Amino acid sequence: MCSQIGQCKKGLPFKEPIEFPLPDLIGESDILTEDRRRELARHLPARTEGYSWALIYSTSKHGFSLKTIYRNMVNYENPVLLVIQDTDGSVFGALTSTSLRTSDHFYGTGETFLFSFYPEFRCFRWTGDNVYFIKGDTESIAFGAGDGSFGLWLDGDLYHGSSNPCQTFGNPRLSKNQDFVVKTLECWGFV
Repeated sequence: MCSQIGQCKKGLPFKEPIEFPLPDLIGESDILTEDRRRELARHLPARTEGYSWALIYSTSKHGFSLKTIYRNMVNYENPVLLVIQDTDGSVFGALTSTSLRTSDHFYGTGETFLFSFYPEFRCFRWTGDNVYFIKGDTESIAFGAGDGSFGLWLDGDLYHGSSNPCQTFGNPRLSKNQDFVVKTLECWGFV
């Protein structure tokens, strides 16, 4: 608490929290409320600021298929916001530094992070311990790794997933349960 308006206890100038504008959506979301959008916008990399969020993929619109995600991102190279709501009501996901694609090796940069709104919003940035950001093939996709577990893993049907602590992001489990069933998944790009 500040003892005076404009100053903190230690006499340092008090800074009001920065109010981030609510990003415009191009497309409809079944997951992203205004509050969730505002919270996520506060944590996105500077190169995404001021851009609208465009729906690239949604299970509601495109069905449940990892191959369709890859196909929808063929001509897209910018960061992607992947948001999941599971059947238990947990909302969580990842911000990737680049579009999703198949790869024999991990790819991405330290801009990539995991987040969860369960039970409250938390953001898990790169720890610097390894560079296991994103790895995907037609059977599954994973975000973050270490000690034999993934921070976030999804099967090729985008139906089953799991979340575990991982070294890349130093995160706890993102959902209520380690293994979860996807209710809705959306991928948003910045245009």
